Amino acid sequence: KSSTRCATHAEMKALAIMGGLLCGIPSQRNKIVGGDVVAAGSWPWQASLQTFGSHVCGGTLINSEWVLSAAHCFTGTTGWSVSLGRRNLEGIEPNEVALPVAEIIPHPLFDNQIFDNDIALLRLSSAVEFNAYVRPVCLAANTSVFNNGTESWVTGWGSVQQGEVQVPVLGNRQCNCLNGEGVVTDNMLCAGFLEGGKDTCQGDSGGPMMSEQDGIWIQSGIVSFGFGCARQNNPGIYTRVSRYQPWIASHIGSDKPGFVHFDSRGPDADSNYSCPLPPPEDLSSAECAFHCNHNNVTSTHEFYVYEACSISVFTEQDPFGTVPLCFLHQWPISERWPMLL
Repeated sequence: KSSTRCATHAEMKALAIMGGLLCGIPSQRNKIVGGDVVAAGSWPWQASLQTFGSHVCGGTLINSEWVLSAAHCFTGTTGWSVSLGRRNLEGIEPNEVALPVAEIIPHPLFDNQIFDNDIALLRLSSAVEFNAYVRPVCLAANTSVFNNGTESWVTGWGSVQQGEVQVPVLGNRQCNCLNGEGVVTDNMLCAGFLEGGKDTCQGDSGGPMMSEQDGIWIQSGIVSFGFGCARQNNPGIYTRVSRYQPWIASHIGSDKPGFVHFDSRGPDADSNYSCPLPPPEDLSSAECAFHCNHNNVTSTHEFYVYEACSISVFTEQDPFGTVPLCFLHQWPISERWPMLL
């Protein structure tokens, strides 16, 4: 019996979108269980961005030569490399493809005070060959709509292994009510649980938030920042990928990424949302668990944390999640500071 199978309608659609290149379809299609370590090939576009051999941020492969990430990850442009095809940051990975970064292009309007336009492109030193463990993700087209409640998934590395968590989209109106008017711009997207306890706080900066449509995974957001760690009424905040289709396309030649229109079903509950209470004025502390060098700390810290290391899946059983690799900077709290993820 032949092992050849016909492509599904979703696969044909993805192939047509990228001019014959497959996007948004993993080689593994196991049922997803939030918080579990994932099987190899489940998220073949997940990238580890490393500087001098150490993991710093996440990213996504969007075609054979380009990776998408967050602008706040990059304070320098030398010594960077991208690792693809891995599911564990430790040891030898037989499916790994590692390449130096030839060019880093942060968005020219990135604002490191309010984290607007927190997006960057990385050009690899050479093109990668796609296989079961290295494939590009599809990107949300500029016509895409992600209504309140849209089921989404965020992936990252945990302490060393690739992990995943499911979070619903939260509308920008409601998110601004929770965080303070104007904190969430039109270039951002919120997601998380109002009750807290499960989040991507201390997540893998630059990594993807994605939604599935017709068997195709479409990246809607880039992990950017948030207030505190899995707090009630403090969802994570992501860069809204669909806003940047023209900018991304302007830097990439003929091998364009696969931009796919995502359409949320039903009315948007956020469109008529009004704030029931004044937004909070202050957060006095950030409760986080972290690991830096060989010292483990789990407590309440009175400082603003800028962290760009590893994803944490927060649950009621494990309120602090997986500890990140390190914190890059810390400042005294004199006002309500955000936490870069």
